[in-house]
Amino acid sequence: MYSPASSRYDSMPYRRCGNSGLLLPAVSLGLWHNFGDTGDYSNMKKLLHTAFDLGITHFDLANNYGPEPGAAERSFGKLLHEDFASHRDELIISTKAGYDMWPGPYGNWGSRKYLLASLDQSLERMKLDYVDIFYHHRMDPDTPLEETMGALAQAVTSGKALYVGLSRYDAKRMDEAAKILEELHVPYVINQDRYSILDRNIETNGALKQTELLKRGLIAFSPLAQGLLSDKYLNGIPADSRIRTDGRYLKESALTEEKIRRIQALNEIARMRGQTLSQMALAWDLRKEVLTSVLIGASRPSQIEENVKAVSNIEFSDSELEAIDRLSKEQPEQ
Repeated sequence: MYSPASSRYDSMPYRRCGNSGLLLPAVSLGLWHNFGDTGDYSNMKKLLHTAFDLGITHFDLANNYGPEPGAAERSFGKLLHEDFASHRDELIISTKAGYDMWPGPYGNWGSRKYLLASLDQSLERMKLDYVDIFYHHRMDPDTPLEETMGALAQAVTSGKALYVGLSRYDAKRMDEAAKILEELHVPYVINQDRYSILDRNIETNGALKQTELLKRGLIAFSPLAQGLLSDKYLNGIPADSRIRTDGRYLKESALTEEKIRRIQALNEIARMRGQTLSQMALAWDLRKEVLTSVLIGASRPSQIEENVKAVSNIEFSDSELEAIDRLSKEQPEQ
């Protein structure tokens, strides 16, 4: 752990990305939602200021974050230069490429053509000379892994990225990629994947264990399961919830009566710990040493203020962990 000599950083723990020299705040801010063309610019400004004032120095983006694709990077670039230009060396800025971005055969997946063109476009939108971390956003089953990793290597050697990461790679592909990047002397320092109390896929598919074996960092996205692990859905579906207003990533069909019952029971465990459900969910992720940071999203500054309090209590008793495991795996009675 490390805390620079400034009150801004006093309450935020910083964790190392595996065995690298790079430190990330235990809580990072993702710009997946609320920074696109449909977002309110003054609110975006408040979100970034609140996060930075609380010691969140890592802002995570991707080329396709919006809506429309590219909009989040444009919004962030404008805010960065208006309010944070003098703090650039205090920030970790990450972006990704791998999903559909522009028409035609060169705007998707993992080709050298796509990744390097996308990085150039991302830098232009954010008005930056480099990003701190450049990720390949998802595995490409059709492009040779050597080509994709070679593109990440060029991003570093060209000075347009300081480090590289892999997102949503399974254990086998991750291991193969790591060997290529090591041969190319590329600073591959972190993996990004979905991980929460309600989503244990990286435990079962080997990605979590492989990350530990490779001594890389791990940053978890959707640690609150798209808001299910918060107080938002404890009593049903609010009219202003993401399910009702967006519905692209969290479907109403996912919130069954049985799921609500389990969430309410998890909330009771959190209450007994003196935490909100979202704080406990973040703490549950952060209890693992391999986990470098959790990525939160926010629509209001108060959500950031609440969620960063999770770092003050990441210890769990065996009985708490057993109860959480049981509730995460329970199925409806037949």
